[in-house]
Amino acid sequence: MQHRIVVLGAGYTGAVAAGRLAKRLHRDDVSITLVNSEPDFVERVRLHQLVTGQDLRPRPFDEMFARTGVELKLARVTAVDVDRKTVTVTAADGPEREEVGYDTLVYALGSGWDDGGVPGATEHAYDVSGRPGALRLRDRLAALGEGRPVVVVGGGLTGLEAATEIAEARPDLSVALAVLGTLGDWLSHKGQAHLRKVVDRLGITVHEHTVVTRVDADTVTTADGRAIAADVTLWTTGFAVHPVVRATTLEAADRDRIVVDTTMRSVSHHDVYAVGDAAMAIGPGGKPLRMSCASGVPMAWQAADAIAARLTGVEVPKISIRYFQQCISLGRRGGLIQFVTADDRAVERALTGRLAAVYKELICRGAAWGVAHPTTGMPSRRRRITQPRTPIDAAARAAT
Repeated sequence: MQHRIVVLGAGYTGAVAAGRLAKRLHRDDVSITLVNSEPDFVERVRLHQLVTGQDLRPRPFDEMFARTGVELKLARVTAVDVDRKTVTVTAADGPEREEVGYDTLVYALGSGWDDGGVPGATEHAYDVSGRPGALRLRDRLAALGEGRPVVVVGGGLTGLEAATEIAEARPDLSVALAVLGTLGDWLSHKGQAHLRKVVDRLGITVHEHTVVTRVDADTVTTADGRAIAADVTLWTTGFAVHPVVRATTLEAADRDRIVVDTTMRSVSHHDVYAVGDAAMAIGPGGKPLRMSCASGVPMAWQAADAIAARLTGVEVPKISIRYFQQCISLGRRGGLIQFVTADDRAVERALTGRLAAVYKELICRGAAWGVAHPTTGMPSRRRRITQPRTPIDAAARAAT
């Protein structure tokens, strides 16, 4: 019998993990099922471009995984039973439910937007954490007339990229940015200075030291009682992992992220691996890896290689996961590359302007290429499984 590997989610981490497993393991020994609700790969790091009307290149999974042995199941994950080793899914195009059994599970469902419990945010705010939200925002922005106010809440990477992209594409709108501290306060002095220069040039109003406590259809209200006009409110204050984890017995921490060891294996269930935003993994300096593509892709490499090694009876390799830079696009013609320490602290060195935009574009293209060609360029090391698939198999081998 084949060892059943099920990968949940086909974002950057899930797609990379599935492709890498297909390259590492002999297809006679394993079945690899990739569960995802959409038929093609979504470049999440480009969704701020989608909201301004730019078209993103389609990347169908059936082309990406053709002849790899990876089976795509178009479905939404509704439950995971880690004790029975089953996943409940609902067909993407209908109400049909199905249970999918696994021997090894790779949990890569990622994250969505987090409204933080702020009244009115769910009802009135927009998000760019997924393609449906980005398309909804694109339609709303297209309908806005000249001079109408747009408020982006959150001054992290997503908020900065969205605000500058919108302001550059729609200079007729009144774009504002509400941030908790000062603008770009985690950046180096050079990075902060450049960011402020770009924001000023694009005409973005910045509300610093601002906490939004309520969202209505046409305003946001702040903790100090101000009402800021907002025909559109874009919420980018952080991400929340998929809620299915809460109903499992997996050990989780810090906003329901699955606690994993250095090989991305669940500390409570050794047949479950978690990668990307859904995983609580410790990186350099003893700090949790942040939710990002920069963290997720090497996590997927590590998980896939660890699974393959354990199944084939070879030494588990260890992949160094560290940070080098934070890449921020500031519209289509500018950017900011903030170089950082291994544990993600800013150093003074930074690239700015057009050169930074080109650098960021190369990073994005490289990430998408790696997903679209999950097995290209990897040495052919398909090994046969030596580990028994079930306790019954183990007993049978011991008797022979």
